[in-house]
Amino acid sequence: MELFSEIYSCYYQVMRHLLSNQNAVSMQDIRAQISAEGFEESLLSIIPKLESGAWNLFDRDGGLYLSKLSFPLITPLSNLEKSYLKALLSDSRIGLFLAPEQLETLQGMLSDVTPLWRQEQFYYYDRFAGGDPYADETYRSNFRILLQAQKKRQYVDIDYNAPNGNRVHHHYVPARLEYSVKNDKFRLLALKNTGSGRMRLELLNIARIRSVQPMEKTLSSSIDLNALIQSSYYKEPLKLQIVNKRNALERAMLHFANYEKNTSRIDEDTYECLIYYNQNMETELLIEVMSFGPMLTVLGSDRFLTLLKARLRRQASIL
Repeated sequence: MELFSEIYSCYYQVMRHLLSNQNAVSMQDIRAQISAEGFEESLLSIIPKLESGAWNLFDRDGGLYLSKLSFPLITPLSNLEKSYLKALLSDSRIGLFLAPEQLETLQGMLSDVTPLWRQEQFYYYDRFAGGDPYADETYRSNFRILLQAQKKRQYVDIDYNAPNGNRVHHHYVPARLEYSVKNDKFRLLALKNTGSGRMRLELLNIARIRSVQPMEKTLSSSIDLNALIQSSYYKEPLKLQIVNKRNALERAMLHFANYEKNTSRIDEDTYECLIYYNQNMETELLIEVMSFGPMLTVLGSDRFLTLLKARLRRQASIL
């Protein structure tokens, strides 16, 4: 297993929980836990290594697997992990999730640690300029209020500058905060009461929010956010064929990690990936597909293929 590409990912957390189990488990139990805690494609990566013995972590007794590790399982931070955490503290976005006193405490705890990298060492060649103003105090304050309201299912009063120039003032329930790597911006998926007893999802750019005021009211009814998002997807997903050369499968899973997807194996080196998306995601997804490389082929949908061809023709015309 690579030292760094997955050490902080869910694969390690899944394996840690499996290895902490002092009872023998079946492969069916292992599959169920991986499915519950991992990604759709986690089974493709983990199960073959366990069944083949490439990850020699279990004793096998017939169809049962028993962890080889002694108990209790203690996982102290390594120097590498401390170095990684120190590097994260230099990211301007970390201040959106931590209060100033928390940042100060962590900086003190890691004061003698050398960061694994520095922000000035990175150059983002495929990212739009003009990302969100993460150091701006109004932006940070708005973000923290939204984050707390999301946890409490609390209504907020938002004053917003819409992209068309109009000023919008509504009551929302923050449902999910999303980050766009391409745009270097955070977006809010917000629930808005339509007045007919139904809730509608709206997408707001955090940087366009002028002010946020928490309200006393909370969302009383149970809303299945995932079902609401899924209902907004196009009926036909984007269908990709991935040829697993030059580690293309792993790169694709990382590249499209923020989308709901279903990946299946076609043959030894070929995989099919279905990505579910809606109109709000379309342009960004199109750009990400075009930037991936030749190991990926777009098979559908017809809508996506039409947009892809039009964009390629437009780019060719300006060369």
